[in-house]
Amino acid sequence: MAHIVIMGAGIGGMPAAYEMREMLPQEHRITVVNSTDYFQFVPSNPWVAVGWRQREAVTLPIAPYLARKKIGFIGQAVTHIDAAASKLTLLDGQTLDYDYLLIATGPKLAFDEVAGAGPVKSGGGGFTHSICHVDHAQAFFADYEEFLKNPGPIVVGAMPGASCFGPAYEFAMILDTDLRRRKLRNKVPMTFVTSEPYIGHLGLGGVGDSKSMLESELRGRDMKWITNAKTTKVEQGKMFVTQLDDHGNPVKDHEVPFKLSMMLPAFKGVDAVATVPNLCNPRGMVMIDEFQRSKAYRNIYSAGVCVAIPPVEVTPVPTGTPKTGYMIESMMTAICHNIADDLAGKPATAKGTWNAVCLADMGDTGAAFVALPQIPPRNVNWFKKGKWVHLAKIAYEKYFMRKLKKGTSEPIYEKYIMGLLGINRLNK
Repeated sequence: MAHIVIMGAGIGGMPAAYEMREMLPQEHRITVVNSTDYFQFVPSNPWVAVGWRQREAVTLPIAPYLARKKIGFIGQAVTHIDAAASKLTLLDGQTLDYDYLLIATGPKLAFDEVAGAGPVKSGGGGFTHSICHVDHAQAFFADYEEFLKNPGPIVVGAMPGASCFGPAYEFAMILDTDLRRRKLRNKVPMTFVTSEPYIGHLGLGGVGDSKSMLESELRGRDMKWITNAKTTKVEQGKMFVTQLDDHGNPVKDHEVPFKLSMMLPAFKGVDAVATVPNLCNPRGMVMIDEFQRSKAYRNIYSAGVCVAIPPVEVTPVPTGTPKTGYMIESMMTAICHNIADDLAGKPATAKGTWNAVCLADMGDTGAAFVALPQIPPRNVNWFKKGKWVHLAKIAYEKYFMRKLKKGTSEPIYEKYIMGLLGINRLNK
């Protein structure tokens, strides 16, 4: 009998637990360990931050849903991984042995890399907000309600080293839409500040016509932007940004005023993972082989935002490569197959396609992109905009939450429809 432990119960960890349970005989134990006792649907946080969603609609308790599938759950943070002994130490001091470990923790938010940035409760300086966590989104909304009484400039964007740019664009457009509905947009100058070399780069070197389409969207919404932006520090009501040219040389120093700001941070590995010898790169991201397996420990696998993926290209201001939802699920499916094969005495063969399918809401419209695979060169590379994307994002939120409540990782109709579109989780 083997014990499989999954660290993290997010968009990757929860479906992985269900899929592992479906694939393995009941004699094998599966335990999920998470620092909180609830799941949060992170893609909905931009809506929470403007009051379009309540916390209860985008979170659910983990334990009862896992229990229905006979999956164990521990709602504690892991403080130490003894990879040589295959043992975890939890926050209360108890230990947990494993035969296989699947690391799906997501990232540590590196607010401390830019002085003054980020929520204080997450290690930041307190002058900018985040939407990376539902708590952060709720904190933004609390300040937003006060802001609406006496509006002023808003700055939205992404810090140097950031890898997840889509939510920044989403949130800027959602804020714009909300302010227009309130007839306050004319009182709110908006600036988009990003480390990307150009609008629509997205950490992916662009997808289809993303550059021109997103530039057009920002112009149409009367938003200014600064690209190649190296944000150096943030003070109360003021952001200090050095703009670089394509060769990395300083071009202009900006002092961007704001009354409210949301800036996505760079990511690092969580402490318990980052400190394991030979497991991670210098930023604490897990180094994996083509089968999602640690290069140093044969019984450790990893997937999602916490894995090390090199940038698509070198940019004047550092940018990372995003890990989108479907890409993460494809990684998890590969891991489940490879652990099942290892238990059966077979070699690992499953490789995730790392296909990217992204729906970005823009308040009253939306943008979708498909990159097959996500890392260039690609077989499919397109970017589309329309009202249908806004509706599709709403539908996807409801679908994913229902999928977790039902305890399935990939319903047959999802697999069939995506297959018809040529989008599959595994390379065949």
